[in-house]
Amino acid sequence: MKLESISLKRTGLNEKWVQDQIADDPSILGLGDLVLKDKERLQPNAGRLDLLLQNPDSLKRYEVEVQLGATDESHIIRTIEYRDIEKKRYPQYEHAAVIVADEITARFLNVIQLFNGAIPLIALKMTAYKVGDQHALTFVKVLDELTYGFVDEDEPTAEPTDRTFWESHRGTKATLTATDGLLQLVKQVEPKAALKYNKHYIGLEVDGSPLNFVTFMPRKAHVIMTIRLPQTKEVDDQLDEAGLDTLTYESQWRQYRLRLESSVDDKQRETLLKLIRQARESFGKAA
Repeated sequence: MKLESISLKRTGLNEKWVQDQIADDPSILGLGDLVLKDKERLQPNAGRLDLLLQNPDSLKRYEVEVQLGATDESHIIRTIEYRDIEKKRYPQYEHAAVIVADEITARFLNVIQLFNGAIPLIALKMTAYKVGDQHALTFVKVLDELTYGFVDEDEPTAEPTDRTFWESHRGTKATLTATDGLLQLVKQVEPKAALKYNKHYIGLEVDGSPLNFVTFMPRKAHVIMTIRLPQTKEVDDQLDEAGLDTLTYESQWRQYRLRLESSVDDKQRETLLKLIRQARESFGKAA
């Protein structure tokens, strides 16, 4: 079946509809397996940011502005301004401005290329199609950012989900099974611990109360496990000696982030168990 592109404006669909499509599945932008942090985010004295997205693996954030029709100067300025505000508020993250529009004009590209190099900018051309009674969107990157050579009070509130959500939207059955195996390590320290499925992470609960000295984020090929401990050379050395894959340490929440495959060896299990025990002891007793 041949697809024909359509004008969103002529169909009566608006920017909010586009925002909702991206918010429901941020991966459609082609920028990676992103999660929604916020929508219509209020900016001090500067309006509202359409979408704030984040890569949970790298803690990189994307300030996304959507415009129907062709890009214009005000759109450029607004996108850059919002990105600058967010960067100043949360400097522990890497930030990139993303402009989404039906038409990326040559003049627009000439202008924003002057900024690119000083400000990370991504331009995405959006095309809409009608498929039966439904509408579909595609996005093509026409300008990419230049490459340049942690969780805080802004973390999302815990929106409850379930295991099926994580198996189908975030991870896979295999990485959820791997998470179950890691929970067994936790239960050696805290026998009553159970998984609590939230939208952005899987936490722990004991007798119905949250106790997140350890959390999990199953992905498609691995599990990100956080262990809440102060960063020390001793712990760094233990992780290194065990051959565990560490991600950027989250200084704001004082927790280690580990990328774990479907299985861990005996040395790694021993190290994880030791660190889990330390995290539980420093976290305090369950309520």
